Amino acid sequence: MKQFFTLLLSLLVGVAFSQKGVVKGTVIDKLTEVPLPGATVTISTGSSVVITDEKGAFEFTNVPLGRLNLTASFAGYASVTIPNVDVTAGKEVILTVALTETLTDLQEVVIKQQPGKVKSLNKMAAVSARQFSTEEVNRYAGGRSDIARLVSNFAGVSTANDSRNDIVVRGNAPTGMLWRLEGIPIPSPNHFSTVGTTGSPVSALNPNMIANSDFITSAFPAEYGNALSGVFDLNLRKGNKETYEFLAGVGAYPGAELMAEGPFLKKEGSFLVAARYGIAGYLGGAGTGAAIPNYNDIAFNLDFGKGKAGEITFFGIVGFSDIEFLGKDADDSDLFSARDANQKVRSNFFVSGLTHKISLSSKTFLKSNIAFSGSANTYDEERIYFLDQPQEVTLPFTVNDNQDYRITVSSYVNSKLAKGVLLRSGVLLEHFSIDYSLRSRDRQSDADGDGFPDYNSIYKTKGDYNVVQPYAQLQWRLSDKLTLNGGLHGHFFSLTDEVKAEPRAAVTYNVTSGSSLSFGYGRHHQNVPAPIQFQNENVDGVLVQTNRNLRLVASDHYVLGFEQRLGDNWRAKAEVYYQSVTKAAVERNPTSYSSITEGADFGFSTDKVSLVNGGRGRNRGVEVTVEKFFSDGYHALLTGSFFDAKYKGSDGIWRNSPFNNQYVVNFLAGKELKIGKARKNTLSFDMKLTTSGGRFYTPVDLEASQAAGYEIKQDDIAFSEQYRPYFRLDLRTGFKFNSGKRKSAHLIYLELQNVTDHDNIFIARYNRLTNEVNEVNQIGFLPGFRIPLPILNSLS
Repeated sequence: MKQFFTLLLSLLVGVAFSQKGVVKGTVIDKLTEVPLPGATVTISTGSSVVITDEKGAFEFTNVPLGRLNLTASFAGYASVTIPNVDVTAGKEVILTVALTETLTDLQEVVIKQQPGKVKSLNKMAAVSARQFSTEEVNRYAGGRSDIARLVSNFAGVSTANDSRNDIVVRGNAPTGMLWRLEGIPIPSPNHFSTVGTTGSPVSALNPNMIANSDFITSAFPAEYGNALSGVFDLNLRKGNKETYEFLAGVGAYPGAELMAEGPFLKKEGSFLVAARYGIAGYLGGAGTGAAIPNYNDIAFNLDFGKGKAGEITFFGIVGFSDIEFLGKDADDSDLFSARDANQKVRSNFFVSGLTHKISLSSKTFLKSNIAFSGSANTYDEERIYFLDQPQEVTLPFTVNDNQDYRITVSSYVNSKLAKGVLLRSGVLLEHFSIDYSLRSRDRQSDADGDGFPDYNSIYKTKGDYNVVQPYAQLQWRLSDKLTLNGGLHGHFFSLTDEVKAEPRAAVTYNVTSGSSLSFGYGRHHQNVPAPIQFQNENVDGVLVQTNRNLRLVASDHYVLGFEQRLGDNWRAKAEVYYQSVTKAAVERNPTSYSSITEGADFGFSTDKVSLVNGGRGRNRGVEVTVEKFFSDGYHALLTGSFFDAKYKGSDGIWRNSPFNNQYVVNFLAGKELKIGKARKNTLSFDMKLTTSGGRFYTPVDLEASQAAGYEIKQDDIAFSEQYRPYFRLDLRTGFKFNSGKRKSAHLIYLELQNVTDHDNIFIARYNRLTNEVNEVNQIGFLPGFRIPLPILNSLS
């Protein structure tokens, strides 16, 4: 291990020479994605002006190091300013600037829009949508280089959990989240994830691979389906087509990482590849006691360039993780390991796909994808009976092996029908294959009389099903002030042969040049998580899938929003929403159970069988955002979410959802100082403060649990108690050094997470070894660091 770190740190040495940076990119029409030759591009660091070439490309060389604003304009289009472009000596900046055509006939009109990230990349997303960048992921304190944790800063999102990165949107279960990569729905892109869930302790997504992307929390455009709560629509960036670039570094949470990019196929295309190896466990930052988590991932994106056959890219991500909890290393206060048990956990995730895009005319293009993706996890536990006694014996206790694979094909046509009128229509086809098995002694009787709980098959399931989602959506800009978005999403689910039509609509009205009013509505459906849908019930000794015919869960979203610019670099936004959920899976007999309470743990209930679609839910709230975009050396973000999330099981009683934190408030701020003689280095200070209400939980029936030897909850008063409020303050200071002799940049930061060492509760659970209900807190005070070193070395 020492040799490994010595080798890794030896990579942190750069070569080549420069004190200036490079900014280049392409200007395109936002609706057609066609390059705009002759567009004017300027940067704020001087009087430099560049006109885009016939491919819409521009390039600035010898750019002073530091942050700048870049503005692109074109006759008949609204100009766009991209603020806070960070220029370093170690990496060229590559941008894509999308301009929106104005509806006036004046040829030289230029209307300045808000900073680029205010609006989503998706043209149809008019409400509850936000664009984010990799720079934000790496900038905010407490983010752990995790894209999922970045969005927890946004209004409407709640995590309040240091141990998992599940995304809870407006009180919905995290299983309602749709993850997409390059237009393809994918499984949970995380390490240590379990089949059917959408979160885990560690992300498998490398933020250095991600281009600007969208996060949507309600009333999605018609192209998104099979989701109830939110959409994470991720794009991979392409490598540099002109110059080879390398990055090497080591940090507490991203781990040890290497990345390379550069031209491919005689500079017609590019390659980008990155690999990471987790080291948090070795530094004591995993929160797993003596157990050391092992995880690593590899990602790539190959761009084959643009030819007569169109543009083709090949991309993929693979992640591996495992951990062992050994009884010899445990103590009685640990709720996740025990002295009389040895546990092994393994998890894998992968996605690989091919994308093809071709222009059919100057106003129409066709984009298609095909991908293969999947996830798998295994859990093996052996139990040591009569520990430390002469009759001690070790027996298999639980073997859980779940695999989930899918083949996905999608294609859509994007066409500009007229000035201000865009039509996008397409279809998404997914074929799922699942293979689940569970054998366990947990909560089993001793029917064979050998003195031990029987080792029974709880479920053993193989199955296939298809989801087909056609859609069509239209954007009609009636004027520069009024925009209408409407569409229809179709949803076919092969297990029940259901066909659903889901209308989506939104309207945006620009009241003034700095304020807008928006309203959105959407109907959405999603199948019950597959581990529930394919659950087995023992019927006369035969395992039967009695949940197989569960129908799609339905949801209606209503959103009203108002946004106001507060000067060039400030904005305020407020949204009010209501969501109604119907046809959730519940038990036939009157109980508190509902499928919409599942999905925030490492597994699903294994005893919920013969379910019916009779449950309901409702989420309502108000969200407020005040944001100061980076300028004058500082940035700030204040978000507040105040909501109420309830559900109703088959007993007809409205209860708190387990995700009903009721309020979440985030405050983030940062300051950068230019230092050094040439003022080309920066010292930064960032902070994040988060507070929220605690999650609701079901109390343990201690007496019944002590009698049974395992946890039994008081389900008749489900989610009636609430954990204490969550509070956390993170601080970070960083130093960015742009080499004066070498064409390289060094970024070093030190982070203090939960700097007040506040005791945030993770869970209260029955401990069979202490025979009590014990609490486990989340991660306390924890220092973190990162020492990445971009190295730029042109080999062309």
